[in-house]
Amino acid sequence: MQSSSTETLPPSPPDSPLQAGRAAPGLRASVGIIVVYFALQFAVSFLFASAIAATTALRGGGDAGIEAAIHATLAQPAMQALLAILSLGVAAPLTLWLVRRSWPTLWPLAQPPGFGFTLPRQPLFFALAVLAGLAAPFLGALLTEWLAQGHTVTQDIQQIGGRTPLGLRLPLLLLVVGVGPLVEELLFRGVLLSALMRRWPAGWAVAASSLLFALVHLPGLEYQWYALPNLLLLALLLAGLRLRAGSIWPAVLAHGVNNLLATAAWFVAVNPPG
Repeated sequence: MQSSSTETLPPSPPDSPLQAGRAAPGLRASVGIIVVYFALQFAVSFLFASAIAATTALRGGGDAGIEAAIHATLAQPAMQALLAILSLGVAAPLTLWLVRRSWPTLWPLAQPPGFGFTLPRQPLFFALAVLAGLAAPFLGALLTEWLAQGHTVTQDIQQIGGRTPLGLRLPLLLLVVGVGPLVEELLFRGVLLSALMRRWPAGWAVAASSLLFALVHLPGLEYQWYALPNLLLLALLLAGLRLRAGSIWPAVLAHGVNNLLATAAWFVAVNPPG
């Protein structure tokens, strides 16, 4: 009996490079998911402010009184911290769920197009991550100080946290040090970097994703352009860790350590609210 001249090939396993390449995020989808993340934070803030306006209106205030009450309430340090906690607390899990639902097979893959949710090649990368997280703020501060030429560099989250009551600083710290770095590393060193590396060489992809990371953080720095190289330096270090380690966890750790140093002043110099 003669065998058929054609044979049916077995399907590729779900985590194979071929399947991963087909399922990898495109540039439009990766930028879109980043926009969704920050838009969710804005939407929660807007809804929270609207709730304040509605509450004030029910108490019988006029239009001018409502507007004044909104500004006065949102100017309170405790309210600003609560707003940051709510916006990040809602946007982060929704974004994680959306990315997981969109590209489920890419999470455990070590290298792009995978997102790197696996252990690094060597435990040494965790030590390197801590060193990078400690070094980045000091190197970045020297660079920013040189570029700023005496101008004071301020950051919204630092100002909010420094004036917030202690009871709210702790949950805010957990979000800024833990949840924020996890989501941002997934978005910028996971989804976006994977999309860019499908189009460009690794060096150009790292540079482009790092620049976008720096640019989206400029509003929180009141658009002080001389803080941009600091953010760019941090992003380059994080991308290097991500690719060298074959895992996203060292970048998450380094990002968290960096944020921890930036917020340490909340507890070193405790300013009474008001």
